[in-house]
Amino acid sequence: MLPTYVRLFTTVCALATTASAVVPIEVKGKDFVNTETGARFQVLGVDYQPGGSSGFTKDKDPLSDPDACLRDAALMQRLGVNTIRVYNLSPSLNHDECASIFNAAGIYMILDVNSPLYGGYLDRTDPESTYNDVYFEQVFGVVEAFKNFPNMLAFFAGNEVINEQSVKNVPAYVRAVQRDMKDYIAKNLNRPIPVGYSAADIRPILMDTLNYFICEDDQNSHSDFFGLNSYSWCGNSSYTKSGFDVLTEDFASASVPVFFSEFGCNEVQPRYWTEVEAIYSAEMTQSFSGGLVYEWTQETNDYGLVQLNDNGTATLLVDYNNLMAQYSKLDMARIQASNATQTSVQPPKCDSSLITNSTFTDSFNLPKRPSKVQKMIDNGLPGANTGKLVNVKGGPIAQKIYNANGQEVTGIKLNVLASGESNTPGAHTSGSTSGSSGSSGGSSSSGSGKEGAAGTISVPFVGLLSAASFMALFML
Repeated sequence: MLPTYVRLFTTVCALATTASAVVPIEVKGKDFVNTETGARFQVLGVDYQPGGSSGFTKDKDPLSDPDACLRDAALMQRLGVNTIRVYNLSPSLNHDECASIFNAAGIYMILDVNSPLYGGYLDRTDPESTYNDVYFEQVFGVVEAFKNFPNMLAFFAGNEVINEQSVKNVPAYVRAVQRDMKDYIAKNLNRPIPVGYSAADIRPILMDTLNYFICEDDQNSHSDFFGLNSYSWCGNSSYTKSGFDVLTEDFASASVPVFFSEFGCNEVQPRYWTEVEAIYSAEMTQSFSGGLVYEWTQETNDYGLVQLNDNGTATLLVDYNNLMAQYSKLDMARIQASNATQTSVQPPKCDSSLITNSTFTDSFNLPKRPSKVQKMIDNGLPGANTGKLVNVKGGPIAQKIYNANGQEVTGIKLNVLASGESNTPGAHTSGSTSGSSGSSGGSSSSGSGKEGAAGTISVPFVGLLSAASFMALFML
């Protein structure tokens, strides 16, 4: 039998690798709030869909490749990111390692529940035909796959479902999906996880969209938060020229957290991200809870921060460095300060008077829930693939990383954060540039692919015991 001190040391080391790095976030009024400290949570995030929608299949999604997740989590931690948004996920895949890696890095997840595959989305031209139990196997499957992760921040019930092609009753169906998701969460999860909608920046109906989704009814179908995909700030624009002043005024009366679910116009390149200073300014943070940069990897649409190369290396583009520079200027103490005025805001009651544009529905009568969907809510999704936290060890990443000039950036590593800690700009930087220029080693690749075996190197054991307590273990 092993000596007592060896067994205790082994147990303590196991705890060191399984401790949660973050605590859940909740909605209070128009703020996201840390459930333990009460501090305001502002989204400093990035949209994460390597390969785009074409790179997604039922056998592969952005959170199913641990090697890629470890690399990207380390690079995001260095950048200062605290949140990712993932658009397309397959509930049948194992996401435990990736979700746990981002948790260890202090990075939260906002996940869309829809899929571009047949049966996995609400058809904006004929929502009634797709609002069925097959669709909810996808929706509830995503909920089940991620419900046990403390860094699971929120779910998007829809993304830009309302646009020029959508029929007038689409908003009612999206609210119905929110209702069904929230009822499923209340019945089958051990904590509430917010549910909301991501809207296109269509100014003639934007306020109608907001009011329609945030107002309360007796079915608990309202959005817990509201995302806005907006690209109106291009190049070295300004608060007024971009129309951000109008958005700030329009969303000042919102009763739920509002954030940019996509931003980062690329009409002028490289992007200098001057809008970051505005988004996190004292003025805009009264209306907005931060935002998600579009997007992480370089795809054909040319919005990437990082280029993935065919030989498994990655290149940090100029936009990555420019964004890191802007994040480093932020006053995080002010941004995270709690505000009783913000958290005490109450939502309006649903009424047709909230809608001003005749093209937008003013009916809050929601479609009846299919009987099979009700059974899923009552009994849980049959055969659900339910995720769980797994051990994560920090250390250097295995893949070679280059800067935009072709020089290798060495020493990039994943830092496993202490329990309760989330990532903040400048707090967990790693990596230095070599003196000589090197080759990034291959052309860019639109897919994430396998990037090689990621290192799982143990970090030094710190933080759980005092030195005296630690030594006492060896005296038993």
